[in-house]
Amino acid sequence: MDHSDDEIMYIDSEEENLLGDDEDRETDENYDELADQDDHMKRSEKSYVVLKEEDIRKHQRDDIERVSTALSISQVEAIALLLHYQWSVSKVEDEWFTDEEKTRETVGILKEPVVDVNGEKEIECGICFESYTGGEIERVSCGHPYCITCWTGYITTKIEDGSGCLRFACPEPSCSAAVGQDLIDKIAKKEHKEKYYTYFLRSYVEEGKKFKWCPSPGCEYAVDFGGSSTSNYDVSCLCSFKFCWDCCEDAHSPVDCDTVSKWLLKNRDESENTNWILAKTKPCPKCKRPIEKNKGCNHMSCSAPCKLHFCWNCLKPLSGHTACNAFKEDNESETKRKRAKDAIDRYHHYFERWESNKSSRLKAISDLEKWQSVQLKELSAILGTPETQLQFTVEAWLQIVECRRVLKWTYAYGYYLLDHEPDKRLFFEYLQGEAETGLERLHHCAEEELKQFIGRTEVPPKKFTEFQVKLIGLTTVTKTYFENLVKALENGLADLVYSKTKSTEESGGLNLYDQMIFSQFSRDEYLEDYSDVV
Repeated sequence: MDHSDDEIMYIDSEEENLLGDDEDRETDENYDELADQDDHMKRSEKSYVVLKEEDIRKHQRDDIERVSTALSISQVEAIALLLHYQWSVSKVEDEWFTDEEKTRETVGILKEPVVDVNGEKEIECGICFESYTGGEIERVSCGHPYCITCWTGYITTKIEDGSGCLRFACPEPSCSAAVGQDLIDKIAKKEHKEKYYTYFLRSYVEEGKKFKWCPSPGCEYAVDFGGSSTSNYDVSCLCSFKFCWDCCEDAHSPVDCDTVSKWLLKNRDESENTNWILAKTKPCPKCKRPIEKNKGCNHMSCSAPCKLHFCWNCLKPLSGHTACNAFKEDNESETKRKRAKDAIDRYHHYFERWESNKSSRLKAISDLEKWQSVQLKELSAILGTPETQLQFTVEAWLQIVECRRVLKWTYAYGYYLLDHEPDKRLFFEYLQGEAETGLERLHHCAEEELKQFIGRTEVPPKKFTEFQVKLIGLTTVTKTYFENLVKALENGLADLVYSKTKSTEESGGLNLYDQMIFSQFSRDEYLEDYSDVV
């Protein structure tokens, strides 16, 4: 692909905005613009910006021009400096104005050539040792001469080797002069230029650290979080994938990144297998191999070559065994085993529910895609109503997907909630339970009750209107419920502990959850509204 001297740092691309095929994405990332309806309305309020490829190129070009202008150097030299200092404009300027000569030497942009062959009729290539005219020789800032054929092979090899082609030096072993982008544009073939500029663009995001790529497979968007001081780093990419900008895991509010890291590591950690072995097995008293009891009687037989027969309860050999029913104090091994069993049971409690909500969310995404692509059109035809007037069903499914995500992470939150704060734990479990109950109502309504209108020749208008009021009401109530739950958990439940100075009666008979979520309404007004949709 050709490049003019004025645009040496960018290649044209007919497909620069092309995303990967939808079929290559995982189910969790595959509901396209279905979630965009909510996100686009809120995007102006967000503290981040989703960048397309042309946006990234513009930022990159602006930084190059800024350095070139500030330092009064060519854009080729500015690019070499920015690549060396990982696209930090401030670092480049600091180093340059502190010691220009040292910076030039470090980066490899020499002011004067170390070899001068100007005026010579025939010049010997430093690689193939053939003689060439001046027009058949190319040099970088050091002046070492090489023929175009040797330069082409050298540059091609570097580009094929990977992203290291962004920073490589003159072929002369003792020379550190940088090979500039102008030479690559002049020498490299079209396919190698495209590969080089792909590395060039990606380095701006990956090394510059101002932006981050969306981690969704096939997505080519990046996100600029803008240096916001918020504690919530959840972002929604234009491809509809939601992730945490800070740790690049799936969006996980209301849980912080440290908790997510610990939880995911625990889920993968082989130490849980060790805990299971400790909790569910006992060591053979002779060979010490762990043995699991798989029959009813206490007569245990270790496998070959040990073949010891012993009692499961007391771990004594059956030869000469006596009754072991009497209690013995200070049985340290049994105490450890019980603790391990309690720990693994507790972990399984939270993990199973975390996994269950994860599965329910994936199923909801699948149901939403099916509803959007097939069933919504069918219902529109049955009712004789435009699809735009049935969007409340899509909004309900979108809310279910989001709430399943939040509810999933509340179980990781609960697992790490400290035991020495029993009041906070009890209150959290109450909030979590109420949220789960409300979500189940909404999910059941969208999943089961909506089915009654599909596959019919006609639907009584009054019956569908009643269903519409119910679904919209449940969607609204559940959305409010979860938004406030997220705020409360992100705040560590700090403002939601029982006050020692005010009684429930003093606050109008409302419990703290009601005060938190429905402070703008009286309890009677809320219960009246909620009863209409339940």
